[in-house]
Amino acid sequence: MNIDLDGGKVLYALGILFALGAFLYFVRDVVFGLSITVTAALLFVLFVAFFVGGLTLERDVLDVVAFVLAAIAYAVFLGYIVSRYELGETHIFLVLALSAALFVALGYGVRDRQVAVTPRTAGLVVVALLGVSLVLVGADILGGGVSYDIELEDSVAASVPEDVPDDRERVRAEAHLGTVTATNEFVFTRPVAPPSVEACVVGSGAVYDAHVPVNYDPPGYERSDVIGGSAAHSYDLEAHFVLDGNQTGETTFAVERGDDCDVTRAEPTLIVDIDGDLEGSRPTPV
Repeated sequence: MNIDLDGGKVLYALGILFALGAFLYFVRDVVFGLSITVTAALLFVLFVAFFVGGLTLERDVLDVVAFVLAAIAYAVFLGYIVSRYELGETHIFLVLALSAALFVALGYGVRDRQVAVTPRTAGLVVVALLGVSLVLVGADILGGGVSYDIELEDSVAASVPEDVPDDRERVRAEAHLGTVTATNEFVFTRPVAPPSVEACVVGSGAVYDAHVPVNYDPPGYERSDVIGGSAAHSYDLEAHFVLDGNQTGETTFAVERGDDCDVTRAEPTLIVDIDGDLEGSRPTPV
């Protein structure tokens, strides 16, 4: 079988694949720390820029490459806004229908109307798009991000439930530890990722395991990972103790912020570390 490969087309294909990878990596929100709003806007800007490039370029195949890149940028843009803005089924249908109409109209204009853009006009469009992008990115950086305010209880109490069998060596108990409030300081929609929280008990023999897991309520799979512009979300912190089943009565723990469990306290104390790594705290299998 005789396979005649054009070296230029192979390079074009590789360029398209790498561009796709770059787009997908960009929307993971791990590179520049941009807001969801600005990320979506930049993807749309890229779509317009590549499409204008396709209308301007007259070299064989290169215009097709530009149109393919424009289509990829738009597809990634569409998938990004659908997933990050958590659109409902009706909205998704409307977005897809409008996108189909848009590309049919663009295809008609390119093929039947032979719409073209002069290099001068294309340059002006690119400059305008670059200016818009810089304004959006600048506003995103200067406008502020998401701040997290953590309010902890002064003390928490845990006790062995009355309905627990007497032969249980370890018993789980929960207590409300505090509240975390996430506040978006600007008008752009942003990802929200509350800080991790760890805790441990010192100065008490009432617990079977000194390591105390702290979870958010509602849990991550039930809450949105997006916060709208100038909005605020609050989450409860729940401490999960593993108590010694032989203990009777209620044990009250003073709450203290810290990052070291290798300390001594005269009274039962819960050391709470916000977004860090507790030293000396190692979970015991339960």
